[in-house]
Amino acid sequence: DEILFKQPESSHLGDCQICCLPHSIDHKKSSLSACCTKWICNGCLVANVIRERKEKLEQKCVFCRKKSNLTAKESELLFNKRIEANDPNALRQMGTIYGAQANFAKAMEFLTKAAKLGDAESHYDLGMMYGHRLPFSTAGKDMKKARYHLEEAAIAGHPEARLQLGIVEVESKRMDRAVKHFIIAANLGLDEAIQALKGYYADGAVSKEDFA
Repeated sequence: DEILFKQPESSHLGDCQICCLPHSIDHKKSSLSACCTKWICNGCLVANVIRERKEKLEQKCVFCRKKSNLTAKESELLFNKRIEANDPNALRQMGTIYGAQANFAKAMEFLTKAAKLGDAESHYDLGMMYGHRLPFSTAGKDMKKARYHLEEAAIAGHPEARLQLGIVEVESKRMDRAVKHFIIAANLGLDEAIQALKGYYADGAVSKEDFA
């Protein structure tokens, strides 16, 4: 429990590869480069585009400097190279693609590979699938595996995983553990956790002492 309930210094997303500032937990504020599968904050992407247009330069990836206007075939070739290199971001992305195609066996195969390499997002997805907390979950329900993957994601700083673990503890009527998870998720900036704490405080299920 000491490791599980330790407040992470930052979220699982880490820092932008360019400006070195922490990524927002809002995924819409960062983008995955197709060429090198690096997460770059939108601020750096926009700044790079403005610089290239101002100086009339060829548009290139802000990280690996490959040209940005790749054909679909070129993008696929580079992406497959990242898969072959066991890049966790690429493996997870492939798992997501298979999931969108309803090929859940292949989705879990790639997510499992990425999770074994320490990818927190893949741990989270697997936890949600094993716990049947997604409408399309087809994996056999296994709460032991679900808890394992959610805890691995949470320890790595995944706020949504914390929220789910808190919900599991609420369902098990272990509010003391639930509150700890919600507080950690709230400190990482997850609004859903903040709202949950407000609700439980208003209902009297949480006291001021729980926040100490």
